[in-house]
Amino acid sequence: MIIFVGALIVLLSVFGGFVLGGGHLGALLHVSELIIIAGGAFGALVIMSPKKVLMDLGRGMVSCLRGTAFTRVDYDDQLKALYELFMLGRRNGMIALEEHVTDPAHSAIFQKYSDFARHAEAVEFLCSGLRPIIDGKIKPDQLRLLLNIELEKMEQEHHAPVNVLTKAADAMPGFGIVAAVLGIVITMASISGPIEQIGEKVAAALVGTFLGIFLSYGFMNPLATNLEFIGAAEQDYIRCIAACVVGFANGMPPIMAVDLGRRGMSSELRPTAEEMETMLKSVNTGRSAAT
Repeated sequence: MIIFVGALIVLLSVFGGFVLGGGHLGALLHVSELIIIAGGAFGALVIMSPKKVLMDLGRGMVSCLRGTAFTRVDYDDQLKALYELFMLGRRNGMIALEEHVTDPAHSAIFQKYSDFARHAEAVEFLCSGLRPIIDGKIKPDQLRLLLNIELEKMEQEHHAPVNVLTKAADAMPGFGIVAAVLGIVITMASISGPIEQIGEKVAAALVGTFLGIFLSYGFMNPLATNLEFIGAAEQDYIRCIAACVVGFANGMPPIMAVDLGRRGMSSELRPTAEEMETMLKSVNTGRSAAT
């Protein structure tokens, strides 16, 4: 919702100021200029982007419109799911986690924490991190290297849509100039016409320059920055899992392994040590009642 508030502020400030200065909004309505600028920028975006990056950009735009990707509830559910998995692995051995890791969609633990389970990428990362330890393919102290490589690749993939959107935004003023030049070409072809007609065509050409700059700095560059924050939030969520899994694999008690992840959270999402202890006690209580 906040993104719509920002867009409204931009529109009201720019166009409201134009009207207060004596301008008429109708003078800015030139569909041909908008087609040249928006179409040219979109075409450039398609040229520079692989198919996957375009799809990731589309999903990123949807995430921007939805707002914050991860809330305190998402993190609480994550910590509780990790703690319960770690307790199960410590009590019954790592082999007890196999059924949850190989088929997370039907895992009783993942089903219990739906706010965590709905983040498919996070669940997959957790399962792929635990699987080599369960299978005994690597030593616990080698797990960090394995997860770091995956995290680095995720970061690159998250940054790619931001990069192409920023480049397209930077090109918008240039396409505005293209539209303005084409408008002047049309004006020169009508130079012998009435002065009012010439003035209207020159105004249309200038609107092209305005739209290119306005769309770039008013919307596309801010969206690219917002998309970067969304990607950083997703990375933080995954990094929390990585820290907890590495801690547990290296022999930390479940509550300390989970606390390792808690300490790396953003201050606005991080529960205090007391809050986390109370939260995890409810997990223990629920498990005892179930047994």
